[in-house]
Amino acid sequence: MPRILVAEDDAASRRLIEVSLSRAGYEVLVASSGEEALDILDERHPPELVILDWLMPGRDGIDICREIRARATNRYLYVMLVTSKARAEDVVRGLEAGADDYLTKPYDPHELRCRVATGMRILELQAALSGKIDELEQALAHVQHLQGLLPICMYCKKIRDDKDSWHRLETYIERNSSAMFSHSLCEDCREEHYPALSSAIGGEALDE
Repeated sequence: MPRILVAEDDAASRRLIEVSLSRAGYEVLVASSGEEALDILDERHPPELVILDWLMPGRDGIDICREIRARATNRYLYVMLVTSKARAEDVVRGLEAGADDYLTKPYDPHELRCRVATGMRILELQAALSGKIDELEQALAHVQHLQGLLPICMYCKKIRDDKDSWHRLETYIERNSSAMFSHSLCEDCREEHYPALSSAIGGEALDE
């Protein structure tokens, strides 16, 4: 279940958002101040999306938003600012602080749920994209591992790895790629090592 943090100092507004989003199927965490919101975000499994009221005692929503963006984290947190400030310069200030969305009071609960759903879709797309990037990086590292100069014995054709150990050619390739081998016998080796078999095969061909 997607988890959302609501940071709002007004108890009535906080409860209204909590009930509305809970009915929409979200797990809602609440905070009454910026400091409490940061404590929740510091937990081992923080929420994916946070709704911040701009005006809160202590550290306000803008300050918390900047703090979130200043942190180094592997997972992106979607931030929505909610405020009665509706001037264009206020919207710009909120977005410049790192907010992904901006909702002015009073707002319709349905609009809030729609904006939250949009944020969740963006997070899902970003997670899918990050997964594809990881796959591509792993594939690139895999290819690069097989590139470059490989020390190979001029007689037995074994390959030396970066730990100075020698491996048969097919063993080395199987360990460092997705290729697999099925052993066969080329015509030259068949004639050199199995002349009788080669003659028999040649005779069958002549009989035909």
